[in-house]
Amino acid sequence: MSSTASAATAETPLQRPAWNPEDPVFWDTVASRVARRSLTITTAGLTLSFATWFMWSAIVVKLPDLGFSLTVSQRFLLTAVPGLVGATLRIPYSFIVQIFGTRPVVTLATASLLIPSIGVGLAVQDPQTPFWVLVALALAAGFGGGNFSAFMSSTSLFYPKAKQGAALGVQAGIGNLGVSMVQLATPLVIGAAVFGGIGGGSLKNTVTGKELWVQNAAFLWVIPVAIVTVLAAVFLRSIPVKASFREQAVIFKRKHNWVMTVLYFMTFGTFSGLAASFALLIREVFGKLPGAPDPLKYAFLGALVGSVSRPVGGWVSDKIGGARVTLVSAALMLVATLYVMTLVRPTSMDQFPMFLGAMLVIFFASGIGNGSTFRMIPVIFPRTEAAPVLGWTAAIAAYGSFVIPMLFGWSVSAHGSPAVAFGMLAAFYVVNMGLCYYYYGRKGAEVPC
Repeated sequence: MSSTASAATAETPLQRPAWNPEDPVFWDTVASRVARRSLTITTAGLTLSFATWFMWSAIVVKLPDLGFSLTVSQRFLLTAVPGLVGATLRIPYSFIVQIFGTRPVVTLATASLLIPSIGVGLAVQDPQTPFWVLVALALAAGFGGGNFSAFMSSTSLFYPKAKQGAALGVQAGIGNLGVSMVQLATPLVIGAAVFGGIGGGSLKNTVTGKELWVQNAAFLWVIPVAIVTVLAAVFLRSIPVKASFREQAVIFKRKHNWVMTVLYFMTFGTFSGLAASFALLIREVFGKLPGAPDPLKYAFLGALVGSVSRPVGGWVSDKIGGARVTLVSAALMLVATLYVMTLVRPTSMDQFPMFLGAMLVIFFASGIGNGSTFRMIPVIFPRTEAAPVLGWTAAIAAYGSFVIPMLFGWSVSAHGSPAVAFGMLAAFYVVNMGLCYYYYGRKGAEVPC
């Protein structure tokens, strides 16, 4: 047996002078076990992060009928503000894992989710709660959005390049399911006092007359967050891959960091922005028609489809290359978006199935593209740069969860429908197809991948 193999079996990861999962012996004997445990815990934390990040997308839809005086712009703002904070937090979170280590970062980041889970649950029990308080708690929900960059950066350090597409796709895909979970669970848990007296009283729906415990949509996450926080503190390990911010900041000199940032904004920016807006879009576009749909009965489908398709995008990209898959996803998003534009001034509910179907195609394609772009990054960059690039691109793309709801809010208020906003998205997809083809997809591209 080689000295490398002997060292791998005799030493723990924390004792080794280097962490090298590309070494087959080290991967089989040490790294794979540590990587799988880390992936399991951080994925659970990421799922809860997305659930708390997007809780407002499910809660806001119910507030107007419970006595909260909120304008259309204010409703879209409450769904957008968590995206602004989450995206901004992702910038420092992109670098802190290599500075402080996986265990303390993931533990504290998961614990931070208790602030919105408890705070929002208390605030939405009173329709007289000032709007600024609701905005402040929407800001706190942004903690969940910031966690993505830290958790994904950590995972990229644990796995060899050949397995990163699948690992990152699985983590992000399951993590993204948190959006669908909160939108699916909310209508199920707000109809009864599931937490008894400790959960607070109900509010009456002024339209249906039903009693609703809307605070349950936030309180639901308190116990799972506490459990995963303890698991992270006890079972996670920090591997010996360290780099200062200055060392990691070299990515800002890399042209492909900026190109991939734009491409990932196209995919994850679309996913997060539409996930935050979907329920309100259904309400604003079809809410005044006879037989209008309950937005929360359908909104969870978008995030579900986008989340499930993400690991598929990463897996297929491992086989045929990320650039090809990204180009196909962009083309699908473009075609579906152009079709949606013809449906946002409906005259009857007969157009709703087509609208829903086209939106789900956009979610599906964005999920595929999320997986393929994150597969491209570890191929383009060396390991120590790939981790902060993953975090940085995720940070900027998360602004989509702020920009897109605000864009829809402006389009509906100024033009009476979201058609103009969808048109702007379509133009953005065309630009991204050109960038992806030129730099990564064509014959003779700078970095074919």
